[in-house]
Amino acid sequence: MRMLYPGSFDPVTNGHMDVIRRAARMCDELVVAVMHNPEKKGFLPVQTRVELIEAACSTLGNVRVVAHGGLMIECAAQENADAVVRGVRPTGDFDSEFQMAQINRMIGGVETVLLPTSPETANISSSIVRQIAAFGGAIDRFVPQDAVAAVMQAAQKEKSGPNGR
Repeated sequence: MRMLYPGSFDPVTNGHMDVIRRAARMCDELVVAVMHNPEKKGFLPVQTRVELIEAACSTLGNVRVVAHGGLMIECAAQENADAVVRGVRPTGDFDSEFQMAQINRMIGGVETVLLPTSPETANISSSIVRQIAAFGGAIDRFVPQDAVAAVMQAAQKEKSGPNGR
């Protein structure tokens, strides 16, 4: 079985890694798809996100990382995914994820597996990590490796310019 785990991963967090590890145990191959909308500018470049996830997943032999700029169902078809996996936090994710799962099944025939987040990662989100980083806070406990924190700090310095915020 091949599963697809789509997301923006801007940046990849310990919450994402929890879902990746758990989903990888459920299938023969897990394809992590860094989804990007060409009309939106993310915080980290897509290729950087791909590289950070590849590094974080280097010990997981059945995980492959790709970038995709279209609809998730197109990516699932392109990757021959049998199912899509999504992490669901207790902060209201279920309603939107359920709706998206129904739509994806209706228009693409793709089934979705919803994985509840682990309690220790349930409150971590990429947007919170970006906000902490924007104010110079330490994010190393929320991201999978020091490299992610270093890349985030460098990107924040670049975006804020020589005078800081």
